[in-house]
Amino acid sequence: MKRHTFPLVTATLLLTACAAPADKPATPSASPTRTKPDAVDLFLPTDMNLVFDWEQPKDDSEAAAMDDAANFFRGIYRGVDKRTTKDAAVTAYATGDGLNYANTQINAWIDGGWTATGTLRHYDATTRSAANGTSVEVAFCADSGEFYGKEIRTGKVLRTEPGIEDFDHYKVIMVKYPTSDGTWRASKVFVETKAAKCR
Repeated sequence: MKRHTFPLVTATLLLTACAAPADKPATPSASPTRTKPDAVDLFLPTDMNLVFDWEQPKDDSEAAAMDDAANFFRGIYRGVDKRTTKDAAVTAYATGDGLNYANTQINAWIDGGWTATGTLRHYDATTRSAANGTSVEVAFCADSGEFYGKEIRTGKVLRTEPGIEDFDHYKVIMVKYPTSDGTWRASKVFVETKAAKCR
């Protein structure tokens, strides 16, 4: 049985959309590198392993934006695990279209009656700062070949054979939130599915 492809939506750009089951859940999280803002719990179940296999940029702002882009995806899967879009981990690292994207992804899992299990790997990350220094684009590949939906009611894992459907390429626009803790939030998410460049 194939996994289920959820709608990958932003308010400004729709690169792919599926309302019905197809191939796999959208991609993201593992142990957080940072746990800020204070009191935000980003930890996930041990069978929900989000790996971020990327090197930190030398620029401090880009490094912080990259960290919080990872936290944004951790927050999404925290919401999937807790069955809610209202968890603090979801709202702490997202704003505007980024928050809409997160809510769409979480609700698709909830509506389908699924949670997630396995390893989702993120790699080949790059960063690019805006000239005014207020935003950073974090781009990366994701491989969900060993990351599956699991039916909550039955516990059945929805496995599939590896294929091009496992590879996605993300561009996440991170904006600096005007607080003393220096948090960056995802404001837009662009997704290229079946990304051959990520194989």
